[in-house]
Amino acid sequence: DGTLTVRDCVRPFLERLGGRSGLLVAVGRRPVATVMAAAQRDRDALKDVVVGGVFRGRRVADVEAEGRSFASYVQTRFLRPDMMGRLRWHQKMGHRTVLVSASLRPYLDPLASALGIERALCTDVERDEVDGDRYGRHLVGGNCRAEEKASRLRAWLDEQGIPGAELWAYGDSR
Repeated sequence: DGTLTVRDCVRPFLERLGGRSGLLVAVGRRPVATVMAAAQRDRDALKDVVVGGVFRGRRVADVEAEGRSFASYVQTRFLRPDMMGRLRWHQKMGHRTVLVSASLRPYLDPLASALGIERALCTDVERDEVDGDRYGRHLVGGNCRAEEKASRLRAWLDEQGIPGAELWAYGDSR
């Protein structure tokens, strides 16, 4: 959000899933966690509360369908032409491309696929322990931002057998 796209995509996606009222309901489901996160200015904890609250109990298949639709919307309306040009240059050069983002897997996976990006490493929500076809209420592995991005990318590079690869990275934050 802000590197490849012209705007944040998390909130519009959450509003598509639950409406604006759904964001308020999500915060209300865990009032103590919300207050603590806000008081400590803990963005990751607040994201866990809000995203987990909106996803909680929803069927995975329904969220993924909405994610595919939203990915198409992002692709036609929010992509930055300059960064798309840069992405296409890397792809033309035969470079492997990976998207590492705090954005949400249900729309980031299909967006990455549509753009010819090999893999999206991103924020996701746990599955319900009892009904694995529904979402739980917490992020899996935390919010994929800051050091978590680097950690996930290193793990992916190790999985691919290319831990010392030359990297080109783009971003709009530290």
